Amino acid sequence: MLIELTPPRFMFFIKRVVLLSLVLAASFSSYSQRVDKKSALRDSLDHKLDASDFLMTANGFIPLPQFITEPSLGSFGLAFSPIFIHPNKYQEKGRYVPPNITVAFVAYTANQSWMLGAMRIASLPKYGLKYRIGAGYGSVNMDFYRNVGGLGDKKFSFNFRSIPIFGSLTKEIGKTNIYAGIEYFYMDTDLSPEFGFTSLPDFVSEKSLKSHVSSPGVLVEYDMRDNSFTPNKGTMLSSNFRINAAWTGSDFEFRNLDFKALQYFQTTPSLVSGFRFESQLQYGKAPFYLNPGVNLRGVPMARYQGQSVYLLETEQRYDFTMRWSGVFFTGMAKAIPKETSFSDATLVYNYGTGFRYLIARKFGLRMGVDVAASNDDFGYYIVFGSAWNNRG
Repeated sequence: MLIELTPPRFMFFIKRVVLLSLVLAASFSSYSQRVDKKSALRDSLDHKLDASDFLMTANGFIPLPQFITEPSLGSFGLAFSPIFIHPNKYQEKGRYVPPNITVAFVAYTANQSWMLGAMRIASLPKYGLKYRIGAGYGSVNMDFYRNVGGLGDKKFSFNFRSIPIFGSLTKEIGKTNIYAGIEYFYMDTDLSPEFGFTSLPDFVSEKSLKSHVSSPGVLVEYDMRDNSFTPNKGTMLSSNFRINAAWTGSDFEFRNLDFKALQYFQTTPSLVSGFRFESQLQYGKAPFYLNPGVNLRGVPMARYQGQSVYLLETEQRYDFTMRWSGVFFTGMAKAIPKETSFSDATLVYNYGTGFRYLIARKFGLRMGVDVAASNDDFGYYIVFGSAWNNRG
């Protein structure tokens, strides 16, 4: 059951939750300093602050307060996510079995957007199955940009009241680490323009103001990374194809074909080189807010959209010690609008740096902070695991 919260009530709720997260984080740190080396918050290997045993034996969770720096959401906000991570009960010798993850979140931003939701990512290795399921609800105020005549890019603000629901189920083919299966995405959206035009701009249809998107699809994944949080080496390939049509229950007729490739090389014991390639192709007429967009750190959400997107990024991580690392990343992308050639589309780039701390050694989980710049924008991010997991 989803309970709608008005913005004032939600603000009170988020303040309480963020305060709780800070108390938990402070308690986490102070407690770890008071107890002996056998504490669940100390690593038995180097006796440093570590959440591995806390997560594995105490049914604990990582309290993750996070700043929201997305410019299209007001440039500042707060989110809180208790993240529960548990090793899978079924383990296979010589094979990496990812842990099960359950996460909830609440968020509020400076432009009065608010969101809440939950997700579970888990597997049943004995049967060769993986599944993901999630749902949310929110009132989101977001800015979109379009080129208007000879005036250049102009900002259009909207309020979205949406209920998104997502689920997927895949089955391993033999012992190949190739998983194939089905997925489904549903979103009910009530859209309100928040700008002073007397008529809707060309890219907004009347139908998109109150609509349903219902997208069944198929997906194939190949994952040979050495861990699913902060990989040191390995390959991950993923592709999916989704359909929206009247027979699926959608108000729109369009299709999406997405592909993602991640490659990690540990060239020395201290240096990890990562590479990311993504392409998104869309066919048909989708609501503007579901057009493919450039997804890079430092680039505002929905700033660059098109019928197709191509993206390439690299991240280099250097481990100064077992616990502390520095990262540098840079990338480029193009979002190609309909009837625009690849060469004419805007080249979007980003670059930035950050640091990581190995917060859960037994899971290979690192956390840290990144700062990033792009063509005309800047952002900073709290990173849990890999930034490519969060944004890809």
